[in-house]
Amino acid sequence: MASLTLVMPGEVLSEDILPVPSNKSVPLKLGPGLRHIPPSTVTTTIAGPLCVDGRKNAVWVENHRGRYIPQPNDVVIASVHHSSTDWYHCAITPHTAFALLPQLAFEGATKKTRPQLTSGSLIYARVLSASKHHDPEIVCYNPSTGKSEGMGELKGGMVFDVSLSMARRLLLNKQRDEGGLIVLDELAGELAFEIAVGRNGKVWVKADGVKATLLVGKALQDTDRDALKIDEQRKLVKKLLRQT
Repeated sequence: MASLTLVMPGEVLSEDILPVPSNKSVPLKLGPGLRHIPPSTVTTTIAGPLCVDGRKNAVWVENHRGRYIPQPNDVVIASVHHSSTDWYHCAITPHTAFALLPQLAFEGATKKTRPQLTSGSLIYARVLSASKHHDPEIVCYNPSTGKSEGMGELKGGMVFDVSLSMARRLLLNKQRDEGGLIVLDELAGELAFEIAVGRNGKVWVKADGVKATLLVGKALQDTDRDALKIDEQRKLVKKLLRQT
């Protein structure tokens, strides 16, 4: 489980606060809100809780209300804006440059079998590369396996906005233990739905009908907005289900 320390911009992180991996060959991963100054200095660039995950040998500053900055390996929900000869140009956020999605960047895609996306199509993708000098590049497969693993075009459903911290919590493997979330488990006990969570603060939900889809989205947004604890999430779900 990640530990938290509040930091301010410009702070230099001491070595004793950085994670110590069990496997010394695993490199330290610096996430959003941190900058590496060679040879070994790490400073903060934003204010917020400093998250340290020793298991993944990762450290980052949580950005609760700020703008999403694409990071390699993040999963995101993007919207196709337009296409060119070899690329789809996709919007990840309103304030960042379009991400480039190669038209063959899908599992097993060829020129004949590639998805035919149009303006407005939604996709679930992984950030392959991102830097301040180049537009982000995204792909709809896991580069390590070549498999889609749930990525690709998202058909139907609705997209809901959540905070960046809520998106991170929803992406945790152990949502209850590591993120203090049970809202999805409580909903899944009563409703059938599909969900995709983007690190860019977007959640795609598809349930059996508009009413059920809206219910799931509202439960997530209310939990996020009101910072509901576990018992409060359980009460919220029961309340929303009674209203349907």
